[in-house]
Amino acid sequence: MDTESTYSGYSYHSGRSRGSHRHGERSRDRHKSRSKDSRSEKSVTIHPAPADPLLGDVTVQTEQVQDDNWGETTTAVTGTSEHSLSQEDIVRITKDLEDSVGLDCRRYFTLILAAILGLLVFFSPLAFMVLPHLLWPEKLQSCGTACEGLFISVAFKLLILLLAVWALFFRPPRASLPRLFVFRALLAVLVLLFVVSYWLFYGVRILDSQDENYQGIVQYAVSLVDALLFIHYLAIVLLELRQLQPYYSVCVTRSTDGETRHYNLGQLSIQRAALAILEHYYCDFAIHNPALLSASKSRTAKHLAGLKVYNVDGDFPAAPAEGPENNAATGLAHSQSRAMIAAAAHCRDSSHNELYYEEAEHERRVRKRRARLVVAVEEAFTHIKHMKEEEQKKAPGDVMDPREAAQAIFPSMARALQKYLRTTKQQHCHSMESIQQHLAFCISNNMSPKAFLESYLKPGPTLQYSRNHWLARQWTLVSEASVTSGLRDGTVFVLKCADFSLVMTVKKIPYIRMSEEYIDPKSHKFVLRLQSETSV
Repeated sequence: MDTESTYSGYSYHSGRSRGSHRHGERSRDRHKSRSKDSRSEKSVTIHPAPADPLLGDVTVQTEQVQDDNWGETTTAVTGTSEHSLSQEDIVRITKDLEDSVGLDCRRYFTLILAAILGLLVFFSPLAFMVLPHLLWPEKLQSCGTACEGLFISVAFKLLILLLAVWALFFRPPRASLPRLFVFRALLAVLVLLFVVSYWLFYGVRILDSQDENYQGIVQYAVSLVDALLFIHYLAIVLLELRQLQPYYSVCVTRSTDGETRHYNLGQLSIQRAALAILEHYYCDFAIHNPALLSASKSRTAKHLAGLKVYNVDGDFPAAPAEGPENNAATGLAHSQSRAMIAAAAHCRDSSHNELYYEEAEHERRVRKRRARLVVAVEEAFTHIKHMKEEEQKKAPGDVMDPREAAQAIFPSMARALQKYLRTTKQQHCHSMESIQQHLAFCISNNMSPKAFLESYLKPGPTLQYSRNHWLARQWTLVSEASVTSGLRDGTVFVLKCADFSLVMTVKKIPYIRMSEEYIDPKSHKFVLRLQSETSV
């Protein structure tokens, strides 16, 4: 007797199951080849700023998951969870640790090189003037008034150079980029070559010959300081001024919900453009809410679950070529399958009505929860106002702290706020502690109920929420072109994180032609002639 294997509404004979097994093996082979090809794709990683820890502070690390039912009893319910690690997870964690150690080593190595180069640049002019006094003081000519004036010039120029370098280069890092900054590395090599060439000329023409003209030696040191000031001006042009004028318009689209923003950028490399876009992302984009996406996916799965697919390919037991009874049975089975498919298609066509009424019901519930929340918050703030009026009559030592006042009125609004956050799928973004802190902040600054509710009635940018929503996020930059190359018209690159990705499309700002049209002022003048005679 022929056996059958059934999966998701499809019915197959055993012969077909062997064919599907071979087809599955071929699909797995293709998947492996695609995974190997995907490894050749250029991808680099952008880490958070090294000044901040990757996992936040200790309080964030030890914070346990809070139950969503904090509004029922207005108490924080904590629990423990069990996690299992596979061998792949251990390998991935080891790789992340190795990458972080490599980034720290590279960062410290860069800082050490920058410090050595800075000390060499700053002390070279001073060494040029001090070495003759240490090596051949008896042969030097006396330094006159002009020479002493050059001392003052060197001192003030070195002070200006020190302040300028501190303002331009000694700034806290915003991020750890995957590749070197080309212009900064070019300037460092230029300064190194420049100082080494000055030292070579000084060693050959001054140290070997033991030059007696000390005023000429001081002028040589002054020329070095002047050249370093001009190099610093070049650094300002390349690092700061060159990118100010916008040349490209970048369209940024979030892959999950399709939220889109447009930004104008100057002549930047791909990695620095990605960094600028991430800085705008944390301030302009609304926080990513995967709960809303999971709700839409569950709704789609529910509609698809109501559809049944039947096999009409004629996979029935083999019938003789001749025989009216067998032909009639086969025709009846075909007609029944077509009728069921037509019913399923009709159900699919009517699914938009179900979606419409479901969204209308959800909007009605949101408006209802919002109205209850607004009323509860206004009553709580009215109670706070009465409490303040009563406290003014009390002694100064009996005044209630804003934190205590927030804890006193929070139970009256907690249930309405919790139901609203659950309805709008925002309960994971706000904890009971953060809500009480925000309430205490509003009370201490004498804010209105509307100002308190603004943070919960509509989603805000990512930085508005707690640090654990954005601090530990690691971004991976994927680009076909080199990340150190400049932006081009039509360039596409992707910033990926664990939950979603940002797709960037670069378009060049078009060349604008403007023409002038001259309007003669006399062309606006006209003469109004009135006739004295009128028709009767």
